[in-house]
Amino acid sequence: MPKASGVKIVAQNKKAYHEYHILEKYEAGLELFGTEVKSVRQGGVNLKESFCMVKDGELFARGMHISPYEKGNIFNKDPLRPKRLLMHKREISRLYAKIKQEGLTIIPLSVYLKNSLVKIEIGLARGKKLHDKRDAAAEKSSEREMERRLKERG
Repeated sequence: MPKASGVKIVAQNKKAYHEYHILEKYEAGLELFGTEVKSVRQGGVNLKESFCMVKDGELFARGMHISPYEKGNIFNKDPLRPKRLLMHKREISRLYAKIKQEGLTIIPLSVYLKNSLVKIEIGLARGKKLHDKRDAAAEKSSEREMERRLKERG
């Protein structure tokens, strides 16, 4: 049976772009069990309040909620269990060094299916201050206003 090609976005963490400055983006695989993969394919993923951490040289996503699969009965796992992210050891150690040195954090940005594999996009991020959030909101509203006026004219 041929693999499905293309990318299908399952879940996005839009709050991350509001709360953080995203400096770099990385793609990682996601180690899941069978019923979790089926639930992801149905769109049962929530990335709000999730973050990534490095522990013993491995990268884990914590706080990521994958809903239990309806037909999974005893094979369902805990929805909030830490999920291991699959990246090369060099990449993980480079991320860990940046986190420790520069005070950054790793945030899951989106979960998607790529050629029938579950992937996660993570971002190396720095937290925004309150005035940064206000500036971003004001800039966004001014852009919307300009678009509205251009639309009215022509």
